[in-house]
Amino acid sequence: MPLAATMPVNDRVTIDLGEDGVAQVRLVRADKMNALDPEMFDRIIEAGSVLQRMKGLRAVVLSGEGRAFCAGLDLSNFTRTPAPDEPTLKERTYGNANRAQQVAVQWRKLPVPVIAAVHGVCFGGGLAIASGADIRIVHPETRMSIMEMKWGLVPDMGGYALWRGLVRDDVLRELIYTNREFSGVEAQGLGLATHVDDAPLERATAIASMIANKNPHAIRAAKRLQAAMVERGTDAILLEESIEQHAIMRSPNQVEAVMAEMGKRPPKFEDV
Repeated sequence: MPLAATMPVNDRVTIDLGEDGVAQVRLVRADKMNALDPEMFDRIIEAGSVLQRMKGLRAVVLSGEGRAFCAGLDLSNFTRTPAPDEPTLKERTYGNANRAQQVAVQWRKLPVPVIAAVHGVCFGGGLAIASGADIRIVHPETRMSIMEMKWGLVPDMGGYALWRGLVRDDVLRELIYTNREFSGVEAQGLGLATHVDDAPLERATAIASMIANKNPHAIRAAKRLQAAMVERGTDAILLEESIEQHAIMRSPNQVEAVMAEMGKRPPKFEDV
């Protein structure tokens, strides 16, 4: 499958695009439990940029190698002196986000669904990154926490925007104020896990493959509408729904979806 962009070789993040259009994105700083140091921030953002330009992309599976999905901020960041020309947190260097926020919210900005496969440890910034995915498959024994208050900080990697609609307000307050740890099993009840599974990567990949077999134009439109549902008023949502459907109806991929279903055969969609 042709690529419009590829990920440069590095020791933080890898991307492998399968023939079905599912990209496996892996955090590969396994010796540090995929903790977030400055280079990890840069490589994750670079991966998002590569995916935005990738031809034939249908879905993304986001996972971490080794013992953890992501242990959160590398503690060496606390002693790091910012460069004189480094943007402040208040500066919007990535559209509506700063650098740290972009690491998590960019998964919502991608045009295709993102499924996070979470295992081991998922703390602080790692939980923010997982929260940016459309769907989260979590191992039942995963250790999770909104960790920032432990260090006297507030969540600042887009969590407050990403957790809208996922976690009940009073429950979210308790998780933030106490930074208590919870399991993957509890995460499902809290709203932070879509499914709990002993093999999260396999389950996430199966879901991504199922999505990749749907009309790619309709899938992308559905993701845009999901964002509108959270961020816009009722009148605007109703209009956007009609605009998206009007553009899809009777298009080649929509006709192919109908014909494949009626013929009980796999569809052959045109790439986006």
